[in-house]
Amino acid sequence: MTESVFFWIFAVLTVLLAAQVVLRRNPVHAAVSLVGAFFFLSGIYLLLAAQLIAILQVMVYAGAVMVLFVFVIMLLNLKEEEMGHERLTAWKIIGGASIVVTTGLIAYLALGNAYPTGLLRDMARTQPGFGSVKGVGQALYIASVLPFEVTSLLLTIAVVGAVVVAKGKI
Repeated sequence: MTESVFFWIFAVLTVLLAAQVVLRRNPVHAAVSLVGAFFFLSGIYLLLAAQLIAILQVMVYAGAVMVLFVFVIMLLNLKEEEMGHERLTAWKIIGGASIVVTTGLIAYLALGNAYPTGLLRDMARTQPGFGSVKGVGQALYIASVLPFEVTSLLLTIAVVGAVVVAKGKI
């Protein structure tokens, strides 16, 4: 029972903070919301008994990657007039509607008892090596080596692009 309560607290706060990442106009506020979403997501990993993944989530994403994001935001040094005025566009309406529909669908499935309680947790615990160092290492470096390398390449390209943009302003 308490695991279900903690799951719903973590899940709702993760979704709310993730929505704030997209909805906030100030990039620093969006970055802080993303850090909060990362922390609550690591709480969900703890409920799944994947302590290694939870610690890596906090250390790598909430720590190192967010320091990188904040560094790029500070390097760009956007002024208030450069961000433009806040306005309601069709994309914002479509995004808001998709958030409402997705949240409603998840709530309908969860509250309608479409899935038995604890099914995801039980599925995760029956996987051999789930959340262990060996299991994570095999998943990253054997089964998913190409997506892992593409992600690191994209992060490097994003940082170089931000530095080039910032250097043009200096």
